[in-house]
Amino acid sequence: MIQDGALENVEAIFGAHVFHNIETSIIGSRPGSFLAGCGIFRAVISAKKGTSTNPHHSTNPVLAASAAIISLQGLVSRESDPLDSQVVSVTLFNGADNHDIIPDTVVIGGTFRAFSNTTFYYLLERIKQVIVEQSSVFRCSAEVNFFENENSIYPPTINDEKMFEHLKKVSIDLLGQKNFMVVPPVMGSEDYSFYSQVIPSTFYFIGIRNETLGSTVTGHSPHFNIDEDVLPTGAATHATIAERYLIEHGK
Repeated sequence: MIQDGALENVEAIFGAHVFHNIETSIIGSRPGSFLAGCGIFRAVISAKKGTSTNPHHSTNPVLAASAAIISLQGLVSRESDPLDSQVVSVTLFNGADNHDIIPDTVVIGGTFRAFSNTTFYYLLERIKQVIVEQSSVFRCSAEVNFFENENSIYPPTINDEKMFEHLKKVSIDLLGQKNFMVVPPVMGSEDYSFYSQVIPSTFYFIGIRNETLGSTVTGHSPHFNIDEDVLPTGAATHATIAERYLIEHGK
């Protein structure tokens, strides 16, 4: 959409998302870093296949992968600022299914997240470096793919402070002080973040939590159930945000 010019001559943008951790019809957001950037990785570690009875005639990608995974755990715990939240999670490990054969390849993969572009791309480079160099220790080779050409990297969602203040004022005027809250950053990610890198923007949550109705789980769950009482609140808030912005800026 951005490449096709959808945001040309656009001054501001506001995005909304229902959120199951906030009570129904409460608006939640924050200035600055709001949602994390997200990337995925897949590494193929290659070695020399052999039998388990003669390990000296082969190289073992299982050991290389295991060492790489252990080392990846130090990227957050040992290299990052404790006040700068980050995540590196290995979620995939595929090798052979034969008890007697050392495989010629092992595939590992996972995800990484951070709240700033600087930290995010630092993690990307270090993940690649750790996997490749740990593999070489065990006389294996590795190729790491971040799927950058497949739109699998989402930058952090960062709210413009002026746009956030506009959202806050409109929400309080429309719904009352008790129905607006500043929420902590969330490690989830959004492709909306691409918009926030181009023009001033703010992303916000609309609460849908209602334990009586069972509206308590994430929208990514098959058990998701929305409290429909939120629909008029969300529509009115979003429309008023746009209307007030246009009026205040003489549009």
